[in-house]
Amino acid sequence: MKNKAHDLRDLAVEELENRVREKSEELMNLRIQLNMRALDNPLKVRQTRREIAVLKTVINQKKGAR
Repeated sequence: MKNKAHDLRDLAVEELENRVREKSEELMNLRIQLNMRALDNPLKVRQTRREIAVLKTVINQKKGAR
């Protein structure tokens, strides 16, 4: 997912929360693979963490605007 924050602001809060759950599960799996030395690209962990942060930021901005 290479969505920018301004693209994510058009989505509903429920959709954003679903994406956070999906990315959190993906991050958990990446960390397991990283510990098992099976992860090809360790920077994927950082990228996924940042995507979660962007999603959570947009969610908080939308909730604050209500």
